Amino acid sequence: MLFSSVSPIDSLEKVIMSNTFGTLFRVTSFGESHGPAVGVVIDGCPPGHFIDVLKIQAFLDRRRPGQNILTSPRKELDRIQCVSGLEDGVTLGTPITLLVENKDRKTEDYKQLENIFRPSHADYTTQSKFGLRSKSGGGRASARETLGRVAAASVAEQILTKLMPNFKVIAYVESIKNLRIPEQDPFSLCRESLCENWLVCPDEQVRLKMEELIIKVKNEGDSVGGVIRCFCLNPPVGLGEPVFDKLEADLAKAMMSLPATKGFEIGEGFSATEMLGSEHNDAYTMIQQRVRTKSNHSGGIQGGISNGEVIATRIAFKPVATIFKKQETVNNSKKELEFTPHSGRHDPCVLPRAVPIVEAMMLLVLMDHYLRQSQTKVCSGEYSKFE
Repeated sequence: MLFSSVSPIDSLEKVIMSNTFGTLFRVTSFGESHGPAVGVVIDGCPPGHFIDVLKIQAFLDRRRPGQNILTSPRKELDRIQCVSGLEDGVTLGTPITLLVENKDRKTEDYKQLENIFRPSHADYTTQSKFGLRSKSGGGRASARETLGRVAAASVAEQILTKLMPNFKVIAYVESIKNLRIPEQDPFSLCRESLCENWLVCPDEQVRLKMEELIIKVKNEGDSVGGVIRCFCLNPPVGLGEPVFDKLEADLAKAMMSLPATKGFEIGEGFSATEMLGSEHNDAYTMIQQRVRTKSNHSGGIQGGISNGEVIATRIAFKPVATIFKKQETVNNSKKELEFTPHSGRHDPCVLPRAVPIVEAMMLLVLMDHYLRQSQTKVCSGEYSKFE
């Protein structure tokens, strides 16, 4: 049925917004960019696990705005509050609610834009679907919403690393525009070391050029995108629910649900189209009485199920839609016009702050599939008990 671009679909059941991710480990984020608070409710978290709230805070601090000249100048401390689900730091099995207040709201920055459909933003599509939209900022489409995902992912990570001590998820910035670093050995990466630099990039020589580019683009009122690599080291064998909930399918959905994402690859990704089957196949071998693969072109997943090798992904982020240049658009009255934003606080490049968000989505998917696999127990031998 056709409908007006500024009117809600007339059937209420068609305008329900999806805010929950996961099957067993269910994460529901809430809050708008310039509302009183943002946060997350975690339902399905197993009871009896100690959760260090300080570790949640440390994870959140990595995506916090206003930390350096490469990020949004919005000053938010992002102090996490746990208002349910933990007692003396131990999960009760009841919903865990994690909350962060928005302290540095400047709704007046968006007064000029409340009747304008900003190019490549969610303004027009959101209003077309729901009949209204948040007047300040991007509302639920803002990357501010991802704070809840990161908080939930820290809970997942603390549980998974306790059950599997060698398990690790780590990501870094691989490229900004046409500046790219050589492929890295994921086992040589250290999250603490990566976080010592603004760009979360392990190659110092290329990183300095990236920083110069971002500063140049920012001074010109423009923005720039790039690619983040994300790995899971030492994952268990058997995660994934074919045919429609294959592990890479859920990872793709998770990553592509992030703001500004435009591409997802696993293993060789699109490069596999240039390979022969004899080049791409991962030959099996035995190492220390375990079935292993000699190569990892598949990216740790075969037939939609993890094989125990490194899960290797790449996620492409477009340039930030908010730029401070004159642009053409239309307004709520469908009148064409030109406008130049004069205020607002935005990242000229989202990648530095997106690294922990990418890690978060990997962790949420793996935690959910871990619980699903633990229930089905279809693996045999030493792999029947992941913990």
